[in-house]
Amino acid sequence: MRSLCVLFFFVSMACAETPPDLRTRKTGSDWPMFLGPTSNNVSAESGILTKWPREGLKVVWEAPMGLGYAPPVTSRGRLFHFDRFGDDCRLSCRNAETGKLLWKYEFPTTYEDLYGYSPGPRACPVVDDNRVYVYGPDGTLVCVNVADGQKVWSLDTQKEFHVHKNFFGVGSVPIVEGDFLIVAVGGSPKGPRPEDLREAKGDGSGIVAFDKLTGKVVYKITDELASYSSPVLATIDGRRWCLYFARGGLVGFEPKMGKVDFQFPWRSKPLESVNASNPLIVGNRVLITECYGFGSALLKIAAGKKSETIWTDGEKERDDQTLRCHWNTPVHVDGYVYASSGRHENEAELRCVELATGKVIWKEPNLERCSLTLIDGHFLCLRERGDLMLIKVNPKKFEPVAKWQTELDFPSWGAPVVSHGMMYIRGKDRLIAAELIPAKK
Repeated sequence: MRSLCVLFFFVSMACAETPPDLRTRKTGSDWPMFLGPTSNNVSAESGILTKWPREGLKVVWEAPMGLGYAPPVTSRGRLFHFDRFGDDCRLSCRNAETGKLLWKYEFPTTYEDLYGYSPGPRACPVVDDNRVYVYGPDGTLVCVNVADGQKVWSLDTQKEFHVHKNFFGVGSVPIVEGDFLIVAVGGSPKGPRPEDLREAKGDGSGIVAFDKLTGKVVYKITDELASYSSPVLATIDGRRWCLYFARGGLVGFEPKMGKVDFQFPWRSKPLESVNASNPLIVGNRVLITECYGFGSALLKIAAGKKSETIWTDGEKERDDQTLRCHWNTPVHVDGYVYASSGRHENEAELRCVELATGKVIWKEPNLERCSLTLIDGHFLCLRERGDLMLIKVNPKKFEPVAKWQTELDFPSWGAPVVSHGMMYIRGKDRLIAAELIPAKK
């Protein structure tokens, strides 16, 4: 009987219908995962409005948010956001064009932040065909059905892998590769959490690949602990790679079998230091960056070999370092990298850096910490206190084009999301959906 139930489960999953497309805007693309369809905060859409009215872009709809920092994602006319309401984490599904709530899925949480930050989710949802995955701040990993929000499977990674509570909970976004859901878990041997987290050890479950349909573990690799960066996939010289900027440094591996190619140590010494910016992959080069001490490093990678260092900030004084990204991920355009550099709001600068050399070309202060999305030759630049700027891509100088003083509150930390002409920006307790590309009539 059990065999028949298992068989029925797999047949049901295999035959599950793809939900209908709710879009009326047929041009453009979905934004189903962290940092967009190509995982690098780049949108291929065009025709954006570059002259903004004094009152800002047209707001099509807005919705209240719960606790947390996670930006939304979109798929087939649906928008998903992940927040905390009371003692529950809630995944909400809305019509992306109207904001109408379609369904919600909730599960209880007791997470409390060690440093007094929001106890809500840090990681955004991930949509894959007829499934959507969320990873709560307490390590609860859940798969639900896109059509109706019914749970498919769930797992308490903190309990299963004995994860020592990190400074700000769980904040890494999983990623789908083929039949696998690749998750930064960072488990440790059983025992009490050390008072100094620098003394924590891994147990080989730094990165775990799960069967995306069932939640069953496929493989576990590396003793690295989890960070606030997320795994990134790429094809380099004809081979698939997954790169993860873990708590202790960069891990490069082949995602189908979980074979590790190299580990590159990169973590500053202070207890509270974290790695949060995603690796930026350009050809066979990888840029990693943090803001607590070491700054940035550019590496060259090849299958089966140790990484080759092109340049680093490691031995430089802080004021001389090329790039010190906090949570935001740099964006690459034609040999130049653009990003917010600086740990604190008052010291942050928007910078343009020559990737090959690490030379700072220009820097613009007084923009707070900000996040960038590249679209149609421009950057959407969301500052952490809610102001939105449109900046023309220009490696020679800072060239602002338009500005909108939105009603979003601090912290507005998620980069703008663009999907089918609509732009979604999130602040402390509000999500705004605005028309960035006029709908074709």
